[in-house]
Amino acid sequence: MGAAGAASAVVYAPRMKPASGGQSGFDQSGQSLSHMWELVSACLDAREAASVVEIGGRAGELTRELAARAVVRGGTVAAIEPSPELELEELAARRPELELIPETSLDALRRIEVPDALIVDGDHNYYTVSEELRIAADRSRGTGLPLLLLHDVGWPHARRDTYYAPERIPERYRQPMVENAALAPGEPGVSHAGLRYRWAAAREGGPRNGVLTAVEDFVAERDRLRLAVVPAFFGLAVLWEADAPWADTVLAAVMPWDRNPLLARLEQHRVANVVERSRQAQELEEIAAMRSERARHAEQERLLRAMLGSRAFAWGESLSRLRKGGRPVFSREQVRRALGEPTD
Repeated sequence: MGAAGAASAVVYAPRMKPASGGQSGFDQSGQSLSHMWELVSACLDAREAASVVEIGGRAGELTRELAARAVVRGGTVAAIEPSPELELEELAARRPELELIPETSLDALRRIEVPDALIVDGDHNYYTVSEELRIAADRSRGTGLPLLLLHDVGWPHARRDTYYAPERIPERYRQPMVENAALAPGEPGVSHAGLRYRWAAAREGGPRNGVLTAVEDFVAERDRLRLAVVPAFFGLAVLWEADAPWADTVLAAVMPWDRNPLLARLEQHRVANVVERSRQAQELEEIAAMRSERARHAEQERLLRAMLGSRAFAWGESLSRLRKGGRPVFSREQVRRALGEPTD
């Protein structure tokens, strides 16, 4: 089990030098942290966490599990989500142990009570994650840092920022961005096909870029912190103070999975399959769009040829010539030119 700074050994997302030159329903890509519920639950139980705050509730996949745990174990859950989906809103309406906070994480964390455990799975960029960690540390000074669980510390977010709303990020912290970027493993830039993000850093790696980079920098600036990284389902980081009274129980829960090389290889293959499915889906969409365009062009050609053989069109052309002094507004010659046919 590594301590501060040891996460640089993670084999699936090495810290790179600067290079030169949301959904509801079944989550087939594995992006929801609910896929790691058994481990998340074990960490929360090891901490005996009564109050849990989740950043990034989205459709409420993990939130639903947290609320059910709160009923059994006793306690409360708060989901911070500035743009909650309907499923999360309906879940909060029927679960009294769950509070929905429709604010940004940086606004909400400054005012709510510090929880026993904080789950960070919101805006996946260096600035936002760094600020979330800093606020949690500042507000818990003297009482102890909450147990921190951070999702998406693996590819593609480990060493590359993505942004839900770039305007919320101070300009000096924003990486050069690409809109509608396709990301693929092994490609430090952007790809023709891959997992798509509305806004993503143009390049992977370098300082102040990515979620895992933010976590490592936070750990490097502080003493007595322990960090475990579980390389599955886009990566989970577990962070806690080494002298917390519950530190050993958390360590026991995560130690078998921390930087596990077998999990890392499985994750590499899983991600490759997810990206390949995304590429195939994009290709099918492009083929469908091409067929639709060809069908539209075929229909246009059919109509234009029908116009050439239409007596009404010929009559209209003659009438237009009379009204415009021999220069019609439209003519059969123009139609033939549009069809690519020779004209006299």
